[in-house]
Amino acid sequence: MIDFAAYQELRIAPRAVFDQLPVRGDAVRFYIDRGPGTWDTVTWNAFAEQIRAVGLVLAQRGLARGDRAAIFSANRVEWISSALGIQAAGGVMVPVYPASTVEQASYVLSHSDAVALFVDGQTLLERALESWDTSGPLKTIVLLGAKLSVEKAVEALTARGVKVPSAEALAAAIVPFSALMEAGAKLHAADTNAFESRMNSVSLEDDAVMLYTSGTSGNPKGVPLTHNNVGTNGRDWLECNGPLVSEGDVDLLWLPMSHIFGFGEACLGNTLGFETYLVDVKNVLPKLTEVRPHVFMSVPSLWEKFATLAKAPKADGSEPNAEEQQAKLAEVTGGRLRFCLSGGAGLKREVKEFFKANGLLIIEGYGLTEASPTLTFNTHKAHRFDTVGKPIPSVTIQLAEDGEILAKGPNIFRGYHKDPVASKEAFTEDGWLKTGDVGEWTEDGFLKIVDRKKDILVTAGGKNVPPANIEQRFQDEPLVAHAVVYGDGEKFLVAGIWPNVENAVAQFGSLESPDLKAALEGVVARVNEKLASYESIKKWALVEKPLTVEGGELTATLKVRRKQVYAKFKETFVNLYIDTRGAG
Repeated sequence: MIDFAAYQELRIAPRAVFDQLPVRGDAVRFYIDRGPGTWDTVTWNAFAEQIRAVGLVLAQRGLARGDRAAIFSANRVEWISSALGIQAAGGVMVPVYPASTVEQASYVLSHSDAVALFVDGQTLLERALESWDTSGPLKTIVLLGAKLSVEKAVEALTARGVKVPSAEALAAAIVPFSALMEAGAKLHAADTNAFESRMNSVSLEDDAVMLYTSGTSGNPKGVPLTHNNVGTNGRDWLECNGPLVSEGDVDLLWLPMSHIFGFGEACLGNTLGFETYLVDVKNVLPKLTEVRPHVFMSVPSLWEKFATLAKAPKADGSEPNAEEQQAKLAEVTGGRLRFCLSGGAGLKREVKEFFKANGLLIIEGYGLTEASPTLTFNTHKAHRFDTVGKPIPSVTIQLAEDGEILAKGPNIFRGYHKDPVASKEAFTEDGWLKTGDVGEWTEDGFLKIVDRKKDILVTAGGKNVPPANIEQRFQDEPLVAHAVVYGDGEKFLVAGIWPNVENAVAQFGSLESPDLKAALEGVVARVNEKLASYESIKKWALVEKPLTVEGGELTATLKVRRKQVYAKFKETFVNLYIDTRGAG
C-alpha cells in the first residue's frame, strides 16, 4: 500500500522520473519483449538519459515554451521518453494514433502547428512524409526506429506519384534517435545544469499535452491539458485507488500510449516506480502467465476474453465448477493480479461480477478527454456495477434540467485549440463543462449514464428516440459486441447486430448457426420488453463484418462512429425496410 501523503504535491510528469534516480537509478524501469522468455531492459538512468537528450536537442533546434511536438508511433520506450522530453523542454506533447490515415495525421500535424515529429514504423514514416507541409512550422523529424529508411519511404511515395520533400528539406529535418542521443550527451556535458534549469522553469499552468478527440463525426478537436489539469486528476486517481497499488509493482503495458489511458499508465509507473513490461496486444495472453503482473489495465475486450477462457468447458466437455473457474482465471492472468482497471468503453456487468466472485475487483469509471480524463470512479470502498461510480475528490458534478452531466474541477480543460466557437459551446454560461451525456443519480449517490444527448433519431411519427438508450441495453449481452440502431425518418426502428465472435463460436460453432440467430432473436425480444412501442426494434440484421478502428467505424477508444456505420452498412439497414416500403 502506498503512502498517499507523499504524492500530494503536484509536479510535472518528467519530474517524477528524475526524482526516482537517487533510489532507482540502476534498477530496471522497462522490459521490452523480444520473444519467448527474452527481454531487453532499460534502467531508470538510461530512461532519464533519453528524456534529457530529447529535451536538450529540441531546445537547441528551437522548440519554444508552448510549442507542440507530435509522436506518431506504436509503443516503445522511446515513445514515452520523447513525450516526457518534450514536456521537460516546455513543449506540448501531441500524440497521433498509429492507425491514423495520411489525411488524419496531416490534419493533426497541421492543426496543432507541430514543430517536431517523432515517428517509428516504415509505413508511418511514409504517411508522415506524405503529410508534411514543408512550408509549415514542422522542421524536425526524429526517427525512433533504428531500421527506418527515409530512402525507401521516398521511393515508395514517388512510385505512387506522391510529391516528396526535397533532399535539402529532408537532410535538415531528419534526426535518427541514435544521433539525437549523441547530440544530447554532448549538450549535457557542455552544460550540466541546462536541462534541469529548463525543466524547472516549466509551470504547472503550462500546457502539457494536446489530445485530439476521436469524435464520432467531423474533424477531431484539439484538447490542450495543462500540467495542473492532468496532475490533479492523477492525484485524485491515487487517492481513489492507492490502496490497491504499491510502489515497485509489476505491470504489463500494452495499451497504446497515444491514448491517455496508456500514457497515464506509463506515467503512473514513473510515479510509483513500477517495473513495466511492454508487450504487443497479440502477445498479452502468453506474457501475462510469464510476467505475472500485479497491475493490469485494459479495454473491455480482454477482460471479457479472460472470463470466457475461465468458464470454457474442460477437455472432457464438462462445465468447470466455481473452484476450477477461479484456478483457470488465476492461470490466464498470472495469479498475482491486485489491481484491475477497465476503460475506453463500458464493461459488461456479468464480467465484473464474475471477476469479483473470484476475488478480483475490476475498477471502472467515467470521464472524457476534456476532463483529463476522469470524472467518477467505482472504487474498492464504494462500487455499484450498474453505475460509473461517484465523483472523484476534486470534481463536482451536477445534472442540468435535461439531465445532461455537468462538471467542474481543476482537471477541466480551458477550451479547444483554435476553436473559440466550440470552446464556448463546451461550457454553460456559468462555467460547467457539458459532457454531452445524460445521467441520473442513484439513491446512494452513484452516477448512472442513461443516454447520449446528441444522438437523436426522429421517426416518421415524430418521436424523438435516443439510440444510445436502446443500444446500451445490449451491453451486458455476452453474444453481442455492438448493436447500432437505425431509423431516422422511418416508421419504425431497426438494428444491426455485430456478434461477439468468440462467444458466439464457442457456444454455437459458427456465425451461420440457426441457433445463434434464434438466441439473438431472444436478446432483441428481451430488450424490446423494456422499451416503448415506438422505441422497439422491429427488424434486425446479423452483421458478420466486424466494426474496427482501422476501418473507421470505431473511434480509437472503441466508441461507435454512428455516421460512418450508417454509411458503410447503409444497404444492410435499408434492406430491413424493403418489404414494408409503402405499407400502411
